[in-house]
Amino acid sequence: MTSAATPVATQREPELAGQTVVVIGGSAGIGLETARRARAEGADVILTGRDPERLERAAHDVDARSTAAFDANDAAALRRFFDGLSDRIDHVMITAGGPQYRPLLEMDSDQVRHALGEHVVQALEVARNAAGKMRPGGTLLLMGGTGGRRIGRDLGIASAATAVLPPFAAALALELAPVRVNLIAAGFVDTPLSASLLGDRLEERRNELRKTLPIGRVVGPADVAALAVHIMSNTALTGATYDIDGGQQFVS
Repeated sequence: MTSAATPVATQREPELAGQTVVVIGGSAGIGLETARRARAEGADVILTGRDPERLERAAHDVDARSTAAFDANDAAALRRFFDGLSDRIDHVMITAGGPQYRPLLEMDSDQVRHALGEHVVQALEVARNAAGKMRPGGTLLLMGGTGGRRIGRDLGIASAATAVLPPFAAALALELAPVRVNLIAAGFVDTPLSASLLGDRLEERRNELRKTLPIGRVVGPADVAALAVHIMSNTALTGATYDIDGGQQFVS
């Protein structure tokens, strides 16, 4: 007679235990959900955002170590923020800002410069100021999109702004090494930003995606957060672009 083997329970170690994650634009949407996921994986989180009240609510929600309210496009404010960090950090994710969808000929020269350069300049300023505070093997994580890879009059400048990000992230990864740089390219994500862009067309867009996406559902902030934390924890990943759109670019 043999006795049945007793299953041995194994407990997985948190992927970011003892690490610190800074989220630039962490008061809502993808940034906040990534902070929540990072906390669940054992990290301390530091949140920044423009709206002090919303930032405070987000910090309470995820038990953030600290917060700082400022505009991420303000180079001086970014410098003061990173100079003020007393401890080393591991990861920085930038989710501040959003896409601009305007026909090219409706934009003046300053608007074009802003639309093309905003994310790149913002990321460069973050990289300059964060690099000396980051531990080797940490990652600077940028946000882009897959929708702008198509060319269309309604997309306008967004297609050009989208195209610059993958080679930019790859080049920055070489310069910032051994800190890693990666880019998440998302399709439609059901966030407050998406709601503000679509207005009363939001539910129509959700229903359309449920019917057409290969995954049969709408991508949410938690999906992007799971990818972000994986990129943070996997130290072999750098200079790459990771699509997360539920297959949207193949069926649109």
